[in-house]
Amino acid sequence: MINRELIRLKVVQLIYAYYQNEGKTIEVAEKELMFSLNKAYDLYEYLLTILIDLKNVAEKKEEVSRARNQRLGTNLQGLSVDGRFAANQFLVQLAANKVLLDYRTSQKKDWVEEEAFIKKLYTQFLESEIFQFYLTKEDFSYEADREVIRKLYKTCICNNEDFDNLIEDHSLYWNDDKEIVDSFVLKTIKRFTEESTEDQPLLPVFASDEDRKFAVELFRTTIERSGETRQLIKENCRNWEFNRLAFMDVIISQIALTEILTFPTIPLSVSFNEYLDIAKVYSTPRSASYINGMLDHVVKKLKAENKLLK
Repeated sequence: MINRELIRLKVVQLIYAYYQNEGKTIEVAEKELMFSLNKAYDLYEYLLTILIDLKNVAEKKEEVSRARNQRLGTNLQGLSVDGRFAANQFLVQLAANKVLLDYRTSQKKDWVEEEAFIKKLYTQFLESEIFQFYLTKEDFSYEADREVIRKLYKTCICNNEDFDNLIEDHSLYWNDDKEIVDSFVLKTIKRFTEESTEDQPLLPVFASDEDRKFAVELFRTTIERSGETRQLIKENCRNWEFNRLAFMDVIISQIALTEILTFPTIPLSVSFNEYLDIAKVYSTPRSASYINGMLDHVVKKLKAENKLLK
């Protein structure tokens, strides 16, 4: 699940923190990096459990409704709206998934303390045009059930400011992870099929062992080669003195240069684009343009000196 986009973001954050805390060793900082990456996976499983809790809300509302109708002697045909949501075939699979059940048991985490928020989110789901169209269409096939949940997640949970604030209260490590992790939740939903059993695997923590190695090597090498990369930045500052550069610009440029110099198989365009995207979010409005020009100047110089063969 943890891809290189998220790894680069975490390395930027942890390298920045490393230089802010001069007493920290590389070993301690490296452990913090891995802890932060594992917390991102924790968020992934946590977000999936929300869908289970929404199903639980539907079940409870359906039970209350049936009890009331039985008491009043009212005989209703078919499933209510709450019953239809609770019976969603994808959600039934998710609620039985062994990995998520183990996660909820071992972590002893749930959203009970956020009950009001979950109920509000459930109402938002039911009142959305997406769910209303789903009911009107009356196609309750497995594919329709899975797709309506995917669309509801994308519409009501992604880019939800109230939800982002809730996430921040749960863990500071989750502040900047949700947008990326949301994409993995959506990908996971699409991986389920009608034949999926309780043993359906979720996405692994790392897509490959190479990605895990990439995280550690990029982090450690950035620190080890800091003298070299900062000298390159100093020599190629365009119309600006090194000590006047925004500290975050220096960190992003330093990591980008480390990646360019250390990982020959990663295309230059990939390294450029990834770190410029980070600069657009985490530094000044002009940072991405400045960093782009500076990196381009460094790369051309290194190529001319046959020190870079990409």
